[in-house]
Amino acid sequence: MLAELDVRAAQLALDFPILAQPTSLGKRLAFLDSAASSQKPRSVIDALVHYYEHDNANIHRGVYELAERATAAFEAAREKVARFVNAAEPAEIIWTRNTTEGINLVSYTWGLQHLGPGDAIVTSQLEHHSNLVPWQLLAAKTGAELRFIEVDADGCYLLGDLEAKLRGAKLVALSHVSNTLGTIAPLEVLIPAAHAAGAVVLIDGAQSAPHFPVDVRALDVDFFAASGHKMCGPTGIGFLYGKRKLLESMPPFLTGGDMIRTVAYEDTTFNEIPWKFEAGTSNIADAVGLGAAVDYLDSVGMEWIAEHERALTAYALERLAAFEGRGLVIYGPKDRAQRSGVISFNFADIHAHDLATILDTEGVCIRAGHHCTMPLMEKMGWPATARASFYLYNTERDVDQLVTALEKAAKVFRLP
Repeated sequence: MLAELDVRAAQLALDFPILAQPTSLGKRLAFLDSAASSQKPRSVIDALVHYYEHDNANIHRGVYELAERATAAFEAAREKVARFVNAAEPAEIIWTRNTTEGINLVSYTWGLQHLGPGDAIVTSQLEHHSNLVPWQLLAAKTGAELRFIEVDADGCYLLGDLEAKLRGAKLVALSHVSNTLGTIAPLEVLIPAAHAAGAVVLIDGAQSAPHFPVDVRALDVDFFAASGHKMCGPTGIGFLYGKRKLLESMPPFLTGGDMIRTVAYEDTTFNEIPWKFEAGTSNIADAVGLGAAVDYLDSVGMEWIAEHERALTAYALERLAAFEGRGLVIYGPKDRAQRSGVISFNFADIHAHDLATILDTEGVCIRAGHHCTMPLMEKMGWPATARASFYLYNTERDVDQLVTALEKAAKVFRLP
């Protein structure tokens, strides 16, 4: 099965111009850092160029043809994203700069409206700083208590005290997939439990929306945020899904042009959703680019992407296991059904940054550091980890190149 998947992945890699270039040392490029930011297919690059060459104009304002074309392309991209996550309607999709902005939007609008002393915000010990720091600040402003669902040494959720953790909770905010350990949150348990406790649920979908099918209505999630740059789209664009009833009840996040209905010297009335939350000139071109990325992912098939990543991750874990007797430690869930295409590891006493530097000389791009999860690193006792992450364009050859580069690192540091 992996061989068939690998053949198609190799063909898909041809759609990504950047992957065809060698490194400055003449090495083949093996890009294994898609959890940080994915590469872009030619169709997305072409969509950006086409917009700027043919349709560039401000939206929702001009009545001339160019402006109408730009507006149509911008709103068509919103419709594509709505279909991609199965929102009930395009109005439930708000354009943001990234996942971080979507989370902050909820914190500053819904959060400040609804939280106060005696309430609780529940998150987990796995969270990216973007799904932690906003809640720390919100708790400080409102007097709410911040609680954490704990995880074990493998990064798996410990749910024995979930009922107690959720008592008094008004908001539960969780990452769908851990960017550090690849842990897939058991949302089928967590979301119903949160709703039963009377809490609203926000899901950080930065690491899920690019990698497997997401259905916000089937999940019954209240808010879902994701970033375009991790799902083959441009940087600087993301989206927040919210249930209509919640979005309509929330005040604006930013104020200015386009998010208004009427403005007088004394007062202002605000626009309908989603435009109520999109003040000023929007990132039109990159929204169009994200729409093109959704088209590309749809053409590949999200089920296929998920199947390919599962198979490639299994292959990588098997190849890396050969180093375990030489000091390589792999972190994350042991049950492969509970993890995504992210593998964090350390190799003997080589610092993760030194390891990543050596791998770079062999054309292998991995992440090294705390991955914006400093509290998790402190809990686990790791100063840093190296992280390889896979996407639809990665193949067995990339994994083999990683293994070869690790052999070089072993020689450099004179490991057995």
